[in-house]
Amino acid sequence: MKKLLFSLAIAGIGFFMNDATAQEVAAGAKIEFSKEVHDYGTITQGGDGTCEFEFKNTGNAPLIIQTAKGSCGCTVPSYPKEPIAPGATATIKVKYDTNRVGPINKSVTITSNATNEPTKVIRIKGTVNAAPQGGAPVNKAGAPSAN
Repeated sequence: MKKLLFSLAIAGIGFFMNDATAQEVAAGAKIEFSKEVHDYGTITQGGDGTCEFEFKNTGNAPLIIQTAKGSCGCTVPSYPKEPIAPGATATIKVKYDTNRVGPINKSVTITSNATNEPTKVIRIKGTVNAAPQGGAPVNKAGAPSAN
């Protein structure tokens, strides 16, 4: 009987210690994005390549973004440098160089103090079509205009 009680006591202590550890892990900043992928669709060369990713600190400590790096020089992110308070929202802006024609499939890697995802990858995708070349003006019917 004493062995049984001793075993139950040890198991109970272990249970409460695990619960306390789980609560400690749950504390801290947490980052939650409203979207993780931005699809430009089809855009024209030289068009606006700017998009925004909104996120919220759903944790209970200030969220600090240390870095946000694009996968290449054509993808330039800007991010808040000040801490984001618990419950607050902020945005990461990404500018893609739309002078590059072809498919877009780039990423931005965010490093922060978030306990749920200290390293987070967001993506941009789409296609950049070449801008129309200069030539004969076209009328509304699609035929060259007679000047």
